Amino acid sequence: MTTKDSTLLIVEDEPALRQSLVAFLEDSGYRILQAENGSDGLAVFEQKRPDLVICDLRMPGIDGLELLKRISNASACTPVILLSGVGDMKDVVDAMRLGAADYLIKPVVDLRVLECAIDRAIDRSCLLQENIQYRQKLEQRNKELQEHVDRLKLDLQAGRAVQQQLLPSEPLLIADYRISFDMEPSSYLSGDLVDYFKLSDDVFVFYIADVSGHGASSALITLLIQNQISLLLSHYNSGACAAVLNPSELLSQINQELLKTDTSKHATLFYAVFDIVKHSLTYASAACFPGPIICTEQKCEMLEPEGLAVGLFEDATYSNQTLDMTGVQSIVLLSDGMFELMDEPSLAEKEARLLEIAGQPDHTMHHYLSELRNNGKTKHAPDDITVLTVEKYRN
Repeated sequence: MTTKDSTLLIVEDEPALRQSLVAFLEDSGYRILQAENGSDGLAVFEQKRPDLVICDLRMPGIDGLELLKRISNASACTPVILLSGVGDMKDVVDAMRLGAADYLIKPVVDLRVLECAIDRAIDRSCLLQENIQYRQKLEQRNKELQEHVDRLKLDLQAGRAVQQQLLPSEPLLIADYRISFDMEPSSYLSGDLVDYFKLSDDVFVFYIADVSGHGASSALITLLIQNQISLLLSHYNSGACAAVLNPSELLSQINQELLKTDTSKHATLFYAVFDIVKHSLTYASAACFPGPIICTEQKCEMLEPEGLAVGLFEDATYSNQTLDMTGVQSIVLLSDGMFELMDEPSLAEKEARLLEIAGQPDHTMHHYLSELRNNGKTKHAPDDITVLTVEKYRN
């Protein structure tokens, strides 16, 4: 809207002056409403809602200041210009405090001064209305955004609850071994995955996966991986397939399943089958880093990472490795989020520190993660942190 499209209300008790203002402003292109006193002016304003009001300060009944106050209360964006034949500074101050757009002294010899005041006031009013509308829209958007965030939080909390239910509920005790884990997600949903289960009284499986990134998308990939392994386990139990006993074949199948999702998500994965009677560990690794830590009573060693992450290449191949578990007291698997919390400056020093911790029978990796958690270091961790241990607890 241009200022010349505006409707003005002139409230003036002197007929000659009122007609003079009406004639000039109509010639300037404004649409004009008029009233001869404050009461009539207020009635016209409430009925017609003009874009601007010009009123005399001194009028019987409702004077200019009272009319200004009532108009401002009814419509804060409507500008009011006061005209007065007396240049009393107190009147000027009172008018400005009540929100007058301008204050002019009668007689206004050059009515172009009034026209300029009208144009400025309407421009300011339009800007004020635009700001109010923008603020209202912004408040509405913020409200909608907060509602969306609240719904998202509920969804994430529900997803987290589902994910927690799919993790092992308690340590696995089998023969002389205890398998357990601890996890500290960086967000509601974790991109890390651990699980372990018995295949028989003498054989158990354990694995750890770390999906690229974290949050909802990574959590969905962990569910896909676990679902695929659970499917292979059900095939094994029904006698249909023994892939759950073959780590390299299992990794190959998971690699193909992740590629089918077309999500550009990949995961490191270490999958192992422990045969207690044979004292053997058969495993395959898909770029698991840091490498698993194998501890005897004499020393701890970290296996070198090998293989490619699953979900990257269609032609990726994986191979089985077998270790003699005679004399092994513990196996420690970690996600690389642990490195983010450690104070040691170099990767080599961090790996050396992990080997030192893993070799302490009375201060395990679980204790170390608990200490980091109690010291507040995991509160704003940039990545998920997971610990899985296989410990021999009876000699």
